[in-house]
Amino acid sequence: MNQETLLLKRSDITRLLSLDECIEAVETAFRMHGEGKAPTPGILGIHVEDGGFHTKAGIMNYMGNYFVAKTNANFPQNGQRFGLPTIQGVIIVSDADNGRLLCVMDSIEITILRTGAATAVAAKYLSSPNSSKVIILGCGNQGRISARILDRVRNLEVVYLYDIDMSAADKLATELRSGLKASIVVVDDPSQAIYQSDIIVTCTTSKKPLFAHGLVRPGTFIAAVGADSDTKQELDPLLFRSSTIVVDITGQAATIGDLHHAIGEGMTTRSNVFAELGEIVSGRKKLKTSGNDIVIFDSTGMALQDVAAASIAFRKASASGVGVKMSFAE
Repeated sequence: MNQETLLLKRSDITRLLSLDECIEAVETAFRMHGEGKAPTPGILGIHVEDGGFHTKAGIMNYMGNYFVAKTNANFPQNGQRFGLPTIQGVIIVSDADNGRLLCVMDSIEITILRTGAATAVAAKYLSSPNSSKVIILGCGNQGRISARILDRVRNLEVVYLYDIDMSAADKLATELRSGLKASIVVVDDPSQAIYQSDIIVTCTTSKKPLFAHGLVRPGTFIAAVGADSDTKQELDPLLFRSSTIVVDITGQAATIGDLHHAIGEGMTTRSNVFAELGEIVSGRKKLKTSGNDIVIFDSTGMALQDVAAASIAFRKASASGVGVKMSFAE
C-alpha cells in the first residue's frame, strides 16, 4: 500500500480553498454535527508564558472518512517581539479506516478561513436578513476574512473598522475598498458604530470586555470570535443575561469562550444556552426572536470545521498534483 504523505504549504492552501467552498464545507460540518452524524470533537489546551498551545481533533465522513488534528501555537505578541505570526501550527489528515497519514499541511490559512466561514454561517442563520451595517473589532487576519466573507451572506452597505492599532485599521480599509462595494469607515472610537451596527464581530486577543453591554441595540447579532482560551475575553458578561445564546460546542464555550466568563460572574448558566449552531443549521431547533433580541454566537472553534476545510484542501491537492510527497516510513 502507498505510504506517501502529502505536504502542503500555506500558499498551497490559499490556491486550493476558496471562500465559498469553505462556507459550504463549514455549514456541512455544523449540519452533520447537529444531526449526530459526526462525533463531538475534542480539544486540549496548554498555557505557557505569553501564549499557549491547543490541539483540536475530530473525525467526519466528508469527501472521505478522515481524522483531522490541528495543533496551533497562539502567541499574541509575536508580531511585535519576533516578527512572527500570532498563530502557527500544522494540521494532519489521516485515513479514518486504517490510520494512514495522508497529509500534513500548514494550519494558518485553514484556521483563518474556517473561522471566518463559521461567522458567515452563523450570520446566515442568526442575523436579520436585512442586516447591512457591520463593525469589525480587530483588523488582523480574522478581521480581514470576516469582512470579506460576511459580504457573501448579507448585503453589506457599511463596514466599520476598529483596531487599537489604527494603522492596521487603515491598511485593512485600503484593501477592502478595492474588493467590496460597501462603504468602508475607519473609526477611532467604536461606540457610535457599535450602536449603529446590525452585526458586531469581535476578533481580537483581548483579555477584557471590548465595550459596555449598553452600546448594543436590540436586534443586533454578535459573533464573538477571539476568545479561544480561558484567559481571553471580548464581551461584557452582562450581555449574556438578556441575550439569546448560541455556541459552536457548549462544553467548549463554557470552558474557554466568552460564555465561561459570563457563567463565572453569575450572569448566565449552561442551561441558558439556546442551541449549538449545528442544531439550528440541521433544523433541530428554530431560532424564534421578536426582532428585538440580541443574539450572541460564541465561536470558540469547532474541530469539525478543520476536518471539513482540510478535507477539501487534501482532495483538491491530490487531484491537481499540488504539494510535495514524502514517506515518513523510509
